[in-house]
Amino acid sequence: MIDHEALFKISYGLYIVSSGDKENGNGFISNTVFQVTSKPAKFAIGCNKDNYSSEIIEKSGLFSVSILQQETDSEIFGRFGFKSGRDFNKMDGMDIKYGETGVPIVLNNSIAYLECKVTEKIDIGTHWLFIGEVLNAEILQEDVDPITYSYYRQIKKGTSPKNAPTYVDKTESKPKVESTDSKKYECDVCGYVYDESEEGMSFEDLPDDWTCPLCGAGKEEFTEIK
Repeated sequence: MIDHEALFKISYGLYIVSSGDKENGNGFISNTVFQVTSKPAKFAIGCNKDNYSSEIIEKSGLFSVSILQQETDSEIFGRFGFKSGRDFNKMDGMDIKYGETGVPIVLNNSIAYLECKVTEKIDIGTHWLFIGEVLNAEILQEDVDPITYSYYRQIKKGTSPKNAPTYVDKTESKPKVESTDSKKYECDVCGYVYDESEEGMSFEDLPDDWTCPLCGAGKEEFTEIK
């Protein structure tokens, strides 16, 4: 038996990994960013093979990592973590810097960034592990704490999107709601729909402090879809 709570004890950060250029840029929230060598400095990132960003990283051979601050806005997680770049331009309206290679770098809520060139791609099943050599790095904000995955889950009550390496299928441990009795609830703030038949738990049984994974709105901001 695997107690998924044990897996959450592993320390992670949360980052925006971006790729592409001015014409076609995209990014996603990642907690799989780690240094693998020091000379030269190389970092590895994990990316689901189904992610739009995966295609862009493979094509461009470049990626950037924006290190997010502890009090990152919920909208950032909604935009880069729970929506697909195939549906809309995630970079639109954001504070973007283009690095020495032309790769987009998200500056919103970022305290530092890395700009990397892909040197190796490793197949790890559902994900690619891209290894990149650091070409450029800069600190944007001094004395500001980076956000950790633990803080995101425990303080911000955040969840993982389905393509994340740390995503846990609730139906594995929770009794599934019968489709005939299931309901849907829509967030009045951002439009996110909580579907009981997909989530495996009734909306009423969610903890009182549960919040919308897109915008952070509380349960009281949801309306049942008739």
